[in-house]
Amino acid sequence: MEHSHHHDHECCSHDHGHEHHHHHHEHDGMKGRIALIVAAAVLLVGAVVIEHNLALPTWQLLLVYLVPYLIVGHDTLKEAVEGVVHGDAFNEHFLMSVATIGALAIGFLPGAETQFPEAVFVMLFFQVGELFEGYAEGQSRKGIAHLMDIRPDIAHLADGTDVSPDEVAVGDTIVIRPGEKVPLDGVVLNGTSALNTVALTGESVPRDVTVGDEVISGCVNISGVLEVRVTKAFGESTVSKIIDLVEHANEHKSKSEAFITRFARIYTPVVVGAALRIAIVPPLLLSLSSLHPSPVTLHLSTWLYRALMFLVVSCPCALVLSVPLTFFGGIGGASRRGILIKGANYMDLLAKVGTVVFDKTGTLTHGRFDVEAVHHGSCDKTDAEKERQLLHLAAHVEHFSTHPIGAALRDAFPDEATDGCEVSDVTEVAGQGIRARVSNKEVCVGNTKMMDAVGAQWHDCTHTGTIIHVAIDGQYAGHIVISDQVKADSAAAIAQLHELGIRNTVMLTGDRQEVAADVARQLGISEFHADLLPADKIAHVERLMNTPSTLHPSPSTHLAFVGDGINDAPVLARADVGIAMGGLGSDAAIEAADVVLMDDQPSKIALAIRIARRTLAIARQNVWFAIGVKVAVLLLAAFGLATMWLAVFADVGVTVLAVLNAMRTLRTHGF
Repeated sequence: MEHSHHHDHECCSHDHGHEHHHHHHEHDGMKGRIALIVAAAVLLVGAVVIEHNLALPTWQLLLVYLVPYLIVGHDTLKEAVEGVVHGDAFNEHFLMSVATIGALAIGFLPGAETQFPEAVFVMLFFQVGELFEGYAEGQSRKGIAHLMDIRPDIAHLADGTDVSPDEVAVGDTIVIRPGEKVPLDGVVLNGTSALNTVALTGESVPRDVTVGDEVISGCVNISGVLEVRVTKAFGESTVSKIIDLVEHANEHKSKSEAFITRFARIYTPVVVGAALRIAIVPPLLLSLSSLHPSPVTLHLSTWLYRALMFLVVSCPCALVLSVPLTFFGGIGGASRRGILIKGANYMDLLAKVGTVVFDKTGTLTHGRFDVEAVHHGSCDKTDAEKERQLLHLAAHVEHFSTHPIGAALRDAFPDEATDGCEVSDVTEVAGQGIRARVSNKEVCVGNTKMMDAVGAQWHDCTHTGTIIHVAIDGQYAGHIVISDQVKADSAAAIAQLHELGIRNTVMLTGDRQEVAADVARQLGISEFHADLLPADKIAHVERLMNTPSTLHPSPSTHLAFVGDGINDAPVLARADVGIAMGGLGSDAAIEAADVVLMDDQPSKIALAIRIARRTLAIARQNVWFAIGVKVAVLLLAAFGLATMWLAVFADVGVTVLAVLNAMRTLRTHGF
């Protein structure tokens, strides 16, 4: 079935500059096809009128009908000839051409009725089917083209010239005005604004950016003017990557699609063989039988007509079009919700996932430390003023620290820079912490080893997390608990997976055992492993893929690994389905993952699985519906109970209905 690919080349221009011209072109093609169909229909009616009013000889009548036939069928005939030349004879164009040429020729057999109108009508209706398919493919391309809308057409350089984004070099400064799309990835040099990322991430809350922040191509600048230093060339920027991913998603065929292609390859020759037998065997048997000894030609026309109908009905268009279209629509629909599925084969796998393995940091948690609690002296007494004082001193000591813990303490006490305290003699003690003088007090901020070193009597804490102890002039002052915060929708994400029947949720982390246990308990995860190195993660994933779990006795259900990318690339590549979180930042993740969630929401995993399951269900409906109708009409045709008109409906009507059903995959709302 070549022509679905043929459409791809037609619509999938990689020449970004000519995109508009291209859509225009497609639109014209659609109009042209409608005009052809209308013209041929008018001429067909004219030909029927001529046939009834003038007693023309058969060959002249053929010439009259050839006019509408060639107007509407020249493309199909051309494709059929090309198919034969390229050794791909059994495509639907070939079947249609044989059936219609046969119908045109049948009238020349002795005792046969002419079937000219049917021949033209078959071609006409076939073109109507193609029209619908073209429209549906256009619609699902629009679903994906909304991603193309994120492609900016212009970049304003700082010197006032406007150029195409692919002419901008790394290191150039560009200006982005309010309401414009960000053309290339870069860093803000000047200005503050909010960016609307909904086209990329499906996230409706705008992101605020200011000097030093990264901006990602494809977002829309809402409020302020931004000056941006470009960090990636156009071909490397987020937008190009995303658009490439989506355009190439078609190349990864799903099992269902591969099955359909194989099916068509075996099915079509079988059908052509069967049609030949229908045309030849019954007339021979009838002419030889003693009941009706008669010339073969008498029966030939009847059975030839049935054989031709058999050919028309058997054309597997509905299957060959609707299944890839269903997956195409599913991928387009998912991309609207900020889920990029790199190919139809991953749709298949996603729908059958039985185990989901999570990386902890950056996936289920934010991957940044925050102060969770401040305890003055011991855990049971609370004194807000003293706690604030403790945090204030610790923030001063950690002011110049590059460690994430230092950053967390500074963030928790942002106004330390203006409170006039003097900080001096900052010394970092390796493996212990930091010591400094703050307003003539000797303040030590660090772990228990540091407390022991200065002789402070420290207390342990009941909270899980990283505990930072503070001593002032050798006396224990209290401790601060810092931990990585769990994302707001992580618990919902796990609950939704359990609802979908995916009982097996596993968390792998390099973090400490007690921290992992705490997160797993909060989220309701069924199994976790802590203190892992990246290589251990791969080993665990392989173990889970090879052994039947206690919850799922069959090892056949697929395993999805969800990671935030940077160090998870090898594991993402190893799992059946690699799902990257927040693929906006990490290129390694976009490369290695099969599914990229454009925002950091773990709950999108369940949504992706639901979309995949529904897409697969729609593909199955199409397959069974098409095969069912075909078989019914084929049986009728073989027994002479069907006419060419019904045969055409069975083919084109089914295709149109299957295509309309496939278009349901584009709608993902209400999920």
